[in-house]
Amino acid sequence: MSTDAPDTTGTEIPLAATTEARAVVPALISSIEAVTRSRLLMVGTDILLAEVATLLSDSQIGLVVVCDVSGSVVGIITETILVRQLGFAQADVFTTHAGEVMMREFTVCAPADSLSTVLATMHNRGFLHVLVVDANRKPLGVLNARDGLRALLAAGNHEEALLRNYVMGVGYQ
Repeated sequence: MSTDAPDTTGTEIPLAATTEARAVVPALISSIEAVTRSRLLMVGTDILLAEVATLLSDSQIGLVVVCDVSGSVVGIITETILVRQLGFAQADVFTTHAGEVMMREFTVCAPADSLSTVLATMHNRGFLHVLVVDANRKPLGVLNARDGLRALLAAGNHEEALLRNYVMGVGYQ
């Protein structure tokens, strides 16, 4: 997991979250690739905020990825950014472009990152979404905290069932 800017908050992942992250099955972000890909909304820098607002209102995700002409990520727009821009009259939805209000510094993760570690970082920083990118900064998906937690819960339930079968001797004869 990386960030485009150094973490200046001075906070660390709480000990409990770190311990829990190590105790969970080492699932990778790539294990829920289909879900993260389905959450990906991309726009160009020249799209109007009205269109960004429409995308956000029609989806189950609160983040739009802004890409340059080559398809590389250059920024993100969250529902919070959009509301702040409109609420404080800093932008007009019909004349302001995504490239003018997008957040240029944001946290990303890679498909090979540990799901539990990324979720622990998201929890520590208060993120609901993290962008998944490849080595060339091309967007691959958006990890939603709820989806990640569901995947970890499912992996934990599977591991519990295997342990129960082992103890009961089911399938080990």
